[in-house]
Amino acid sequence: MGYRAIVVDKQGDGIAVATRELSEADLPAGEVTIKVEWSSINYKDGLALSPTGRVIRSYPMVPGVDLAGTVLESADGRFAKGDKVVVTGYDVGVAHPGGFAELARIPADWVMPLPAGLTTKEAMALGTAGFTAALSVEALEHNGLRPDQGTVLVTGSTGGVGSTAVNMLAQLGYTVAGSTGKASEHDFLRAIGATEILTREEVSAESNRPMEGERWAAAVDPVGGATTAYLIRSVKYGGGIALSGLTGGTAVPTTVFPFILRGVNLLGIDSVFCPLPKRQRVWARMGKDLKPKGLIESIAVETDLDGVATVCAEILQGKVKGRTLVRLGS
Repeated sequence: MGYRAIVVDKQGDGIAVATRELSEADLPAGEVTIKVEWSSINYKDGLALSPTGRVIRSYPMVPGVDLAGTVLESADGRFAKGDKVVVTGYDVGVAHPGGFAELARIPADWVMPLPAGLTTKEAMALGTAGFTAALSVEALEHNGLRPDQGTVLVTGSTGGVGSTAVNMLAQLGYTVAGSTGKASEHDFLRAIGATEILTREEVSAESNRPMEGERWAAAVDPVGGATTAYLIRSVKYGGGIALSGLTGGTAVPTTVFPFILRGVNLLGIDSVFCPLPKRQRVWARMGKDLKPKGLIESIAVETDLDGVATVCAEILQGKVKGRTLVRLGS
């Protein structure tokens, strides 16, 4: 059985990215063979297709950290031919061939049944970014966040994690503010639930003050860097910051004072190796109370394999809003 896939390979000191026709013999080891229907493009995929991204650990590699589709063959009793399944995270797309292909073979322990309330298309409109947003919301809830405590700030709010987080929080009854560097996307943010919009400069400005006025009940932060430092200084007493990204940098200039005087909580969010029971619980919520309103209509756009490289370049430049689906079959 032949299938099309994007392949990233070494070429001198750089990399070469091409869409190739592969055969079933090219599939890796794994118990579950999947006809991929949809994938999606995340920031990590942008890095995978960049010569300086340094996320791919072996070459040649089929990138794509997300995929959803139908089981064709299974050597594991948990899955049968015809089952709809979702795969995100683990080594997919960086050390194990991933979702930018019409066919995938995946270790059974990495495969999850498609949650109730979601189609394979909707699951990929969420994907790793939506899963990260949902993990962030749940972490803030476990830290004690409730809608009556004040405004929740979502940084990088036009991106994949940010836009789904804004929508999820608004649906749960929270007052949501979003920060963005895209002045043209304020209407988009208001449409998905933001009632206040800040510029990127407002949430990344340097300060020599260890703490500022208590402004935010909590924050979802896929940005990092100086933005995280701002959040640490300005979150209310006992508030949480769910940190999941580094698009704004990896160094966080801060002091211990917000932590020891205000009890601020910095909550690390990892979607890659999240344990399966937690993964299944959060994905189940993504088909219910954390399913963004108008997910396909308002947040997601589509491309095919031929359009992936362009979107991956744009996502690294901060030019992509919402979620981009990759259409592979039906």
